[in-house]
Amino acid sequence: MNRKLLVTILQYIVFLGLGVAIIFYMSSQLSDEQKNSMMAAIQGVRIWLLVPIFIAGFLSHYVRALRWKLLLQEVDICPSTTNTTFAVLIGYITNLVLPRAGEVAKCTVLARYEKVPADKMIGTIVAERAFDVLCLLIITFTAFLLQADVIGDYATDLLGKVSEKTNVFVFVLIAGLLMIVTLVLVYRRFRDSKIGKFIKGLSDGVKSILNLKTRGKFIIYTILLWGLYWILVWIGFWSMDELDHLSGSCALVVLVFGSIGMIATQGGIGAYPYLVGKILLFYNIAEAHGLAFGWVSWTVQTGIVVVLGVISLILLPIYNNNRANAKASVDTKQDS
Repeated sequence: MNRKLLVTILQYIVFLGLGVAIIFYMSSQLSDEQKNSMMAAIQGVRIWLLVPIFIAGFLSHYVRALRWKLLLQEVDICPSTTNTTFAVLIGYITNLVLPRAGEVAKCTVLARYEKVPADKMIGTIVAERAFDVLCLLIITFTAFLLQADVIGDYATDLLGKVSEKTNVFVFVLIAGLLMIVTLVLVYRRFRDSKIGKFIKGLSDGVKSILNLKTRGKFIIYTILLWGLYWILVWIGFWSMDELDHLSGSCALVVLVFGSIGMIATQGGIGAYPYLVGKILLFYNIAEAHGLAFGWVSWTVQTGIVVVLGVISLILLPIYNNNRANAKASVDTKQDS
């Protein structure tokens, strides 16, 4: 068996297995009463709110495509917005099947239909991911500041058992600086290794964004992107009676922990609802209701990816066939 294929299969088993293990663990920790309460909360969801959630979900993927297109233009690739959007959506649905394969899939799709080399796109992927990591750190920092009175102690315990008198702002700032110093030291020590190249990729990615000709538009798209993610969570609160009183600041905290959950396991299965349910305990939300929200939120977001991904797989060849026929028709008229 091909070594690369074997590694991919093992990754899939590990990430999916971890997600399933978390699900079993959550189930074992709930009493029958809590399970019944969770199911009742799920059944009481305001279904009509799924419409604005679906719209916000689609818009977030569309904005991501627009942002990626800006980076592609920096390396002299000018794809159509439609193909770029299809590629992004196909990348997401691929990630649900094969861990970390989505980025390769969207590059391959775009390369095929836009007739451009896929290897030229890899740098843009690294740049985009590097900037997203930076954005998540900034959002995490902001969320902890806004909700320090609620999750300050929890964040402190989680990140290092520092003194109760330590200011959250100072602690997060110091932690960020230590992270940067650590990355620099690791890069110098392992410059030619995979981790060294990864760190350099992060650095080069951030630098390439700083040198963007359309920097302002890129920042606007980024704010819109994360703003839509935040809106998805907040509208989700409104869909359940038990959570509809929670604030936008709380939604920001849930966004942070939900994002971590999405990274932790295959498609966020198990980890997303678990982390979301745990953090909602600090807002006096019963564990069963927090888990119910986590599962509803994860299911809706995954459903959006599946529906839009399948539609993209169907429409992609149709769109490009029509595009090719239209171009051929124009060329024929010009020749005549």
